[in-house]
Amino acid sequence: MQKKIILASSSPRRIDMMKKHGFDPIIKPADIDETLPADIGMRDAVMFLALKKALSIEPIAENGSIIIAADTVVYKDGIMGKPKNRQDAFAMLAKIRNTSHFVTTGVALIAAGKNDKKVFCDVTEVFCKNYTDDEINAYLDTDEPYDKAGAYAIQGIFGKHIDHYEGSFDNVVGFPWALIEKELQNFY
Repeated sequence: MQKKIILASSSPRRIDMMKKHGFDPIIKPADIDETLPADIGMRDAVMFLALKKALSIEPIAENGSIIIAADTVVYKDGIMGKPKNRQDAFAMLAKIRNTSHFVTTGVALIAAGKNDKKVFCDVTEVFCKNYTDDEINAYLDTDEPYDKAGAYAIQGIFGKHIDHYEGSFDNVVGFPWALIEKELQNFY
């Protein structure tokens, strides 16, 4: 019998990816304070937040169910989360233009009611083309950038501004499926 999977996220991208791989998770978005400790690195930051999200769901999870939580950031001379507004989004997209940056996703898996926890992350280097300010503004006129780390979606409209990437595409989308699937096997 397949264990219940609880996804501590309302991200349509994460939900779609789980369903695409044959899982029908229970959706319980984590509502946590995402303030990071000072001087935390990108890998530690996403693992810290993913674990915090998973732990916030554990008290309401049925024993034996598996909680999956994730957090994604973009890193270029500092951590970039989701933009606060249009001006913040413009600054992020201008910063990553014609250069590379890192996308890091942390994932936490917890078997509710047990002491089984696994926290890990994946890093992908993404190389952007030299797009114009007008192209940034045209993109900012869409709804796409505002709920994404680094203010863009590689799988969406912004994909045309990506030159190439080194690592996992799914990681840039926000859910490194190959790693998640491998780690999930240890929870069955």
